Amino acid sequence: MQTLQYMPLAHPRVREVAPPPARPRLCALSSTRAAPARFGRGGAAARRVRAAAAPAQHRTVDSVRGEQVCVVLGTQWGDEGKGKLVDILAKEYQMVARAQGGANAGHTIYDDAGNKYALHLVPSGILNQGAQCVVGNGVVMHAPGFFEEVDKLQAKGVQCEGRIAISDRAHLLFDLHKEVDGAREAELAGSMIGTTKRGIGPCYASKSTRNGIRVGELRHPEQFAEKFRALCADAMKRFPDIEYDVEAELARYTGPLKDRLLPYVTDSVALVNGAYNRGDKILVEGANATMLDIDFGTYPFVTSSNPSIGGIITGLGLAPQKLGAIIAVAKAYTTRVGSGPYPTEIFGDLAEELRAAGYEYGTTTGRPRRIGWLDVPALRYACDVNGITCVNLTKLDVLSGQDEIKLGVGYKLDGAEVAVPPACVQDLERVEVVYETMPGWKDDISKCRSFADLPPAAQKYVERCEELLGLPIVWIGVGPGRQDMALKEA
Repeated sequence: MQTLQYMPLAHPRVREVAPPPARPRLCALSSTRAAPARFGRGGAAARRVRAAAAPAQHRTVDSVRGEQVCVVLGTQWGDEGKGKLVDILAKEYQMVARAQGGANAGHTIYDDAGNKYALHLVPSGILNQGAQCVVGNGVVMHAPGFFEEVDKLQAKGVQCEGRIAISDRAHLLFDLHKEVDGAREAELAGSMIGTTKRGIGPCYASKSTRNGIRVGELRHPEQFAEKFRALCADAMKRFPDIEYDVEAELARYTGPLKDRLLPYVTDSVALVNGAYNRGDKILVEGANATMLDIDFGTYPFVTSSNPSIGGIITGLGLAPQKLGAIIAVAKAYTTRVGSGPYPTEIFGDLAEELRAAGYEYGTTTGRPRRIGWLDVPALRYACDVNGITCVNLTKLDVLSGQDEIKLGVGYKLDGAEVAVPPACVQDLERVEVVYETMPGWKDDISKCRSFADLPPAAQKYVERCEELLGLPIVWIGVGPGRQDMALKEA
């Protein structure tokens, strides 16, 4: 078996384009293409192929703003700070859209007055009054939870009515799905996969087995009732111990919830593409993250949707050639909630120190997050999967005060260097991480607003991350607030 070897040098794809040109058409590569002999490299021909196929990079905020469609994606295990960047960018866009996931995604944002908002279903662009927010067809919608968020926002003076559109093709997530989630978790207690118990997996399972119910079905109460009873009967046959009042829930959904929800419901595919055709600028907010993607993540320790770029396309009905800037959001270290392989994990006092400094507790679950050093192979893999054009490196301030900082720059498996996270978790659990150690810094960087303001050691850390990823880092998070962002523009 041929192995891919690691070489910790700058990525060959780097090229600056201003303004970014039209994207080339995607094409299949010949099956005779030789596998690269070294990690991320290969021969001259392979380098030329990669350089030609690489997406145009965005090295400045203005170059990102110049794109009609911008996508913000998490590229680790979630909780990277996507909502903050979306909130910052949203004022430049007429539309902010969610494409996948459900209330298992927690985005914490702050307004200019320092007020904190924890959002799960409402797009993070809601704080910018000029933005229309869209919940796309790929999202699973728990209507009671959605209105809890809406009520809290409106109590704080944030207008929601008339500003949020929900896809009629999005699937409804019922309390039944939460009950099934809990029963399934108890049944598989020994597996240690873990779940938020928000009903996400069972709802996507209903969608895949074609007995799920879409939001638009609320317009047809008789057929809705028939489908809902059938869905409940199927679930209760599988889990007979579930206690769930079918008729009470049905009355709620065909009565007050229907009346309140339907004014938000529309054909989101027509809405989003109509906005694009008018020339409106669209900002897409990813939920969860690539390493939790059901196809590309650390399966089975993943979510039930596609938080990678493919899920954005199918979850909104927006064609791939319409996408412009694709931004990776990644912490300067890593975190993970729940079980699953985690090669760069840190334990002991240092983990507790970083967890406290970064307040690393799940927005959705409240569970303490696991802590690790930055995993470059996993991040580079996520960037390749998504066609990333630039990076937002978040929470650099959490690393302040460390004497030294480690970077996980490569993997070894059974003594052989490997380029990307192995697909099988049994192998990923066994990888040996190759680390680089860099000097830390003691300075408080929370007031830094440009790369030049950062202490030299912090600058070197950011530059090394750029070199290893082969991508420009444009935004650097230095604190929790909306204003706590340093810019690095080439």
